[in-house]
Amino acid sequence: MKIVKNIFIILSVMCMMQSCIVSEKPNIAYFSESGRDFKGAKFVSINVPLFLAKPYIKKALREDGGDEELIRLVKKVSKIKVLTVENGDREMLKDFASYLNNNNYEEWATIKHDGDNVNIRVKQKGDAIKNMLITVNSDKELVFVDIKGSFTADDISRMIASAKDK
Repeated sequence: MKIVKNIFIILSVMCMMQSCIVSEKPNIAYFSESGRDFKGAKFVSINVPLFLAKPYIKKALREDGGDEELIRLVKKVSKIKVLTVENGDREMLKDFASYLNNNNYEEWATIKHDGDNVNIRVKQKGDAIKNMLITVNSDKELVFVDIKGSFTADDISRMIASAKDK
């Protein structure tokens, strides 16, 4: 019986860790389903398992002096996908912004920080915000963070205000 229990635990852990796979294929729909040739762009995508990520995010926010309201927002996150693009160009970013506008994403903020542009867009259903996409555009690479959860406009506003205060 103990062997069956151990096998079950091992299989369960393997299934959970499967979501933590790093891939060279894009995990954001625009890049994976558009069929476009992105001219030498190199993609690295990560599906972040939340049971591993949430404790680290909360710890980093506390060490960085983040307020408890911002730390409570982490509980509302249900899924995180990260995509980095090396050798991405301005045309790719422009096409992606057009795609987001056509798919009901609203631009909420653009923050300039140390020469990088951070853009926050949200997809809203009524008062609930179900999807937030953060784009970081630096000279050398693009980073896209796709966050799913159940947020309010006040939650996003507090997050943006917290980022601008630093």
